This record gives sequence, structure tokens and C-alpha cells, in this order.
Amino acid sequence: MRKSGRGLGLINIGFGNVVSASRVIAIVTPGSSPIKRMREEARERGKLVDATQGRKTRAIIITDSDHIIMSGLQAATITQRFSREGRCDDEES
Repeated sequence: MRKSGRGLGLINIGFGNVVSASRVIAIVTPGSSPIKRMREEARERGKLVDATQGRKTRAIIITDSDHIIMSGLQAATITQRFSREGRCDDEES
């Protein structure tokens, strides 16, 4: 029996925080100037979510609702969690 859709599709982005996989557009590293500007603009608009729990920001998650989410996990780690989520759904068919 195949499950339709991804269900809730919540991905752990570190320290007990989760994000809806279906809402994520991109996961990027925070070092470049354009990403720093994007983060500041999101802060000014009230669309910045800090999910680092006081740790260094290691990844920036961009959502389709124009929110910018800062995570303390590496972008590669979060990407692997997305990949595992996709494999689990495929295996249920």
C-alpha cells in the first residue's frame, strides 16, 4: 500500500526544532554577502527565525513563505535528513 504525499514531512533541523519539508526552497551556508543581506532583510521584516539555540549559525533555510530560518547544524547534515525522509517514503510502496 502506497502512502499518498509525504504526510507531515517534518525534518529535524537541530536542538529539537523541526521544519516542514514541503515548505523548504533551499538550504544554504551563511557565509556569503548575499545571504547575509537576505538574513538582515528578513530580520527587518520580522521573517527571521533563530533555531540555533544560541549556537553558531551553520545553515540558512529559505522557505516558500519568505521566512529565513537559522540552524546550528551544517547544511550537509540537514540535506542528508531530507534524503533519508525521501527514501523512507519510497520504501513504503
